[in-house]
Amino acid sequence: MSQIEKIIKSDHLITQGGDFRRFSVAPMLDWTDKHCRTFHRKLTKHAVLYTEMITTGAILFGKGDYLAFGDHEMPVALQLGGSDPKALAECAKRAGEYGYNEINLNVGCPSDRVQNGRFGACLMAEPQLVAECVAAMKAEVDIPVTVKTRIGIDEQDSYEFLTALIEASRQVGCDDFIIHARKAWLKGLSPKENREVPPLDYPRVYQLKKDFADLHISINGGVKTLDDCQQHLAHLDGVMIGREAYSNPYMLSQVDELLYGEPAFTQSRHEVVRSMYDYFEAQMTQGANFWHIARHMLGIFQSQPGGRAFRRHLSENGHKQGADISVMEKALECVPE
Repeated sequence: MSQIEKIIKSDHLITQGGDFRRFSVAPMLDWTDKHCRTFHRKLTKHAVLYTEMITTGAILFGKGDYLAFGDHEMPVALQLGGSDPKALAECAKRAGEYGYNEINLNVGCPSDRVQNGRFGACLMAEPQLVAECVAAMKAEVDIPVTVKTRIGIDEQDSYEFLTALIEASRQVGCDDFIIHARKAWLKGLSPKENREVPPLDYPRVYQLKKDFADLHISINGGVKTLDDCQQHLAHLDGVMIGREAYSNPYMLSQVDELLYGEPAFTQSRHEVVRSMYDYFEAQMTQGANFWHIARHMLGIFQSQPGGRAFRRHLSENGHKQGADISVMEKALECVPE
């Protein structure tokens, strides 16, 4: 697909589904790779799917092609980690040439590794640097450049602290922010604890939308159901859901109907799994490991009779040497159709 065809396809998605950034699946390190996105796309046409956070160093100096993605994944957004405006600009330029629908700057990850690289949540303390990074990327691309951030860090968690970051990037033309409605503790909590321990503050994000009505504000953090999404969308422009979409992926099958006004999804869970077989075969022919694809599908039968047996069979046998689609077929036998 050419760049022009990708743009036309993106425009079609927007016109058919309203704001294509109304719902998204969060970037999750070690999870939202191309195999995960391919699987999720079987369940929803309109949700924006994110890459894992990719550092500028990996793109500019790594040996692999970290930007590659399939046309079938669109709309897809690239999340970048970095704090050097020049490096981010070059990565944005390359991403634009690949046909991404959006570039997102990570200003929310609290891990030690990210802090040591001077990016992620620690950048909240440097709103002007964030603005410089955004401006540099926007100068290279015509697609949206967005910022994903927390509501604060450590003791710097006032509303004024948050709005200073928003205003600085707004001044350079950023009009789209994704807010994880928890602050981050840069010291003392693990990344997992930072997703659970700091309390959620949804009203603060709602207030942000009231005070910056011209901006597109999405919320992230603690969202577990599409009912939750609809409640947030009464106040905000978009919702980003994370681990629940991964552990219970079939929930995505209702996104297009409930949030985009599309006809109801009609495929059963078994049909969705089998719709992945061609992808399995194509990827494994190119050297992909069966388990690297199958692991993303463990939750498809969550809360269904036989779901636990399905997960157990896949987990015990999917990583073995020579594993192939027959392992998936045997796992499916554990679940009544």
